[in-house]
Amino acid sequence: MTAPFNFSAGPAMLPRAVLERAQEELRSWRGSGISVMEISHRDPAFMQMAFQAEQDLRDLMAIPQNYQVLFMHGGGRGQFSAVPQNIAAPNATVDYLNCGIWSDFAIREAQKYVAKVNVVAGVIDTDQGRAIAPANSWQVSEDAAYFHYCPNETVDGLALHQIPSHIKAPLVADMSSTILSEPLAVEQFGIIYAGAQKNIGPSGFAIAIVREDLLGHAQGSTSTIMDYTVQAQDRSMYNTPNTWAWYLSGLVFEWLKEQGGVAAMGAINQQKADLLYRYIDSSAFYSNPVHPDYRSKMNVPFLLADSALDGKFLQLAEAQGLLGLKGHRFVGGMRASIYNAMPLEGVQALVSFMQEFEQKHT
Repeated sequence: MTAPFNFSAGPAMLPRAVLERAQEELRSWRGSGISVMEISHRDPAFMQMAFQAEQDLRDLMAIPQNYQVLFMHGGGRGQFSAVPQNIAAPNATVDYLNCGIWSDFAIREAQKYVAKVNVVAGVIDTDQGRAIAPANSWQVSEDAAYFHYCPNETVDGLALHQIPSHIKAPLVADMSSTILSEPLAVEQFGIIYAGAQKNIGPSGFAIAIVREDLLGHAQGSTSTIMDYTVQAQDRSMYNTPNTWAWYLSGLVFEWLKEQGGVAAMGAINQQKADLLYRYIDSSAFYSNPVHPDYRSKMNVPFLLADSALDGKFLQLAEAQGLLGLKGHRFVGGMRASIYNAMPLEGVQALVSFMQEFEQKHT
């Protein structure tokens, strides 16, 4: 079998060029004779690499100077608890838009740390599929400490493509699956956070982009390593960071720059999504359960007309090097995650396979 295409939702496919470079440098980073995993995070060479990775991310996302970029532990779930503890008092009200399963997990975590979590709206069923309730129906609080939403829900394949800029409270966004996938107006947000395992690097790592006026408000019980102010003061090195993940993320940022940056990636990602959705919509054998206006560009769920064929579909797909297509256990069916590292050729191969499978089973 030739090199496969990995459609897993996360941990997800990494750029082949990044993996090849990491393999080449694994035992002797920068000619040192030892691995980057064996070098102190305080070593000048590592610190230079780490700070360059931060600068590359700032360049890619055009992050304003009044934002801190933090490299943290715990993935996206760690940020579910870090956000309320850092920018909301225990007696505060916070607003959450429930866009799907990961939003629901974030809501449950926030309920541990603040007096009131107001769910402004959720997912609705329409004649054209599942959607997010329209903004004019949201029940927004007058005094919310922040407004949290997930622009792209990986399990459900639901996305909110417009930034809710009408919200007065600081916007907090879980961009674990969309960060770096297209241009973004960072200045419209109070906090952007992302688990790394989709568009950045290894799992367990996280990035938080925090506007500086939101620092200094952490609850007294906040874990020190999750305190944004402490991490900002120590440039994410209050404790020993995940040096391997930071290094690999830096390689991904370099690779993205070489591809032309997020604008170029956005164009390719749109092309990939259009190709796959266009075929699904043209077929009576496959279907997508999401309203066209709310379809994710990163995670494309689809159902077979006969679910009894699911196992055979997955078996034959894997034999052709199309991996990770099984849908999330909560929803079933299939799911193709087509993050930055997935080349257009991978989506083309998937569509060709889907066409062949349909022809043989109708």
